[in-house]
Amino acid sequence: MKSYIVGVGMTKFEKPESGDRPYWDMVKEAGSAALADAGVDYGLVEQVPVGYCFQASTAGQRAVYELGLTGVPVYNVNNNCATGSTALMMARQFVEGGLNDCVLALGFEKMKRGALGGGADGGDFATSPVARHYGIMAAAHGFEMSPPTAQIFGNAAREHMERYGTTAVQLAMVGAKNHRHSADNPNAQFQDVYSVEEVLAAKPIHTPLTRLQCSPTSDGAAAALVVSERFVVRHGLHGKAVEIAGQAMATDTGESFGGSCIDVVGKPMTAAAARSAYEASGLGIEDVDVVELHDCFSINELLTYEALGMCADGAGGKLVESGATTHGGRWVVNPSGGLISKGHPLGATGLAQAAELVWQLRGEAGPRQVRDARVGLAHNIGLGGAAVVTLLRR
Repeated sequence: MKSYIVGVGMTKFEKPESGDRPYWDMVKEAGSAALADAGVDYGLVEQVPVGYCFQASTAGQRAVYELGLTGVPVYNVNNNCATGSTALMMARQFVEGGLNDCVLALGFEKMKRGALGGGADGGDFATSPVARHYGIMAAAHGFEMSPPTAQIFGNAAREHMERYGTTAVQLAMVGAKNHRHSADNPNAQFQDVYSVEEVLAAKPIHTPLTRLQCSPTSDGAAAALVVSERFVVRHGLHGKAVEIAGQAMATDTGESFGGSCIDVVGKPMTAAAARSAYEASGLGIEDVDVVELHDCFSINELLTYEALGMCADGAGGKLVESGATTHGGRWVVNPSGGLISKGHPLGATGLAQAAELVWQLRGEAGPRQVRDARVGLAHNIGLGGAAVVTLLRR
């Protein structure tokens, strides 16, 4: 059975603690927008997976009840930075498995200001879900005083530079590109444009990464309404429907823990998920026009180019330098501004990627529209770990 996204919505992503807006109000806005986009009443929704990381158990219910008190099952989903795409994957499975015809996937986050921590409980990495990951990093690089997540990805960047000759300028090009793209996205947390030189000169976070190459903490919500083919036909939604052509999740294998930060931050997971998604859809990277990928740090965009098959291992820096990943190039990567500039409210990130791709494939993205976009790819990854790759087709 096929599944389709027929409605999407999101709030503007904002700096944490910039207002007193509660999370349930953000979810109501995003969810209502997705339902209005599809022209579907909430009473037709049969199940609701809700993703978030930093609220108490059953916060999903607290949020969803603002949309209606219909008694539908609500699932609370937490998969680190891949939470939003995990909620979307659950919705797709409910539909494609024949259990439901209409499922609403939601994701939200209310975060604190400052650098995202490493997931440790009170600073005790021994009890952290990512203790094994940071242990690999510490064994290879030691442990510095920089923010843990920036440190593990920054050390992956150092390895890439040493192994393949990738330059600090190439890494900065990712930040400059994504900030440039976000200038046309009213939902982005930042809309400022920076030159490569300004990205390089920004505050160092963990060499070679500067502040303008790191995703910020953010508040926000996003939603996608996933339905069956018969629901599309019954409600005349052909003009709205974007097919979920293929989707796959991968988690860590032994390859992740071989001693390299490039591997421990998820490149093997991404490659495995991409292979499965390509196989499920019958599509390949050569068919893709637009990509929303998980650029939590600039190095992860380069690693993801390689894992998705956009270039050979080690050639990610040369690919961004060539202009192949912006408007006028072979692909447009992160036309929304990506996590670096659009923002990164963990539970909403994967669903915001899906929303951007739906708008792109419908031709509704305004000044950031990718010309003749027919196939989109979303990549959402969480340290700990999970990688989800989704292929959407108009």
